[in-house]
Amino acid sequence: MATILIRQLADSTKQKLQRRAARNGHSMEQEAREILNTALSQPDEQPKDLGQAIRRRFAKYGGVDLKIPPREPMPEPRIR
Repeated sequence: MATILIRQLADSTKQKLQRRAARNGHSMEQEAREILNTALSQPDEQPKDLGQAIRRRFAKYGGVDLKIPPREPMPEPRIR
């Protein structure tokens, strides 16, 4: 079994952990283990399609329609 030390934990977070542990009849250490095990037992989220994520974000505003300018041929280089 591994051991970790968590530094610079906010006082309010420690107090919440103490209260939650007391409610569940656990030590703070056991409660922290339970929280970590629960959080990390969830399957990793698959990478999202950025385009779909943007569409979903703006869908409630009616979407965003952008005017796409026509493509032009690439200009010849000016420096030779």
